[in-house]
Amino acid sequence: MARRPRGEEASAVVDFVLVMMLVIPIVLGVIQVGLVLHVRNTLTSAASEGARYGATIDRSAADGVERTRQAIRQGLSERYARDVTARETVVNGVEGVVVDVGASVPALGLFGPSVRLEVQGHAVSEVLP
Repeated sequence: MARRPRGEEASAVVDFVLVMMLVIPIVLGVIQVGLVLHVRNTLTSAASEGARYGATIDRSAADGVERTRQAIRQGLSERYARDVTARETVVNGVEGVVVDVGASVPALGLFGPSVRLEVQGHAVSEVLP
């Protein structure tokens, strides 16, 4: 077995530290992007569900807001369900409901500056035949 030259016994520790200084921030960044995308997708899904619920014959846009808030509370947290609004609208002569959701997501873990997310859910209102 070949012997290493004297003075290189601890070089593996230094290499490990240098590599980890690059790998750890990359891994943490990927995790944070995944969390922000999870929140955005959950908010979008809740807004769409609320719009569909509010567009049914026996419901109103206010019912859609409550359904959206309930879905956000179940999937995320109460703090993301604060800024939810709904309105009835007409697009190309077709009546519908639009649910708007706004939330701030911390960009650096649980603390630090926030990223503002604005999502919408759309649905065509049901009509009696």
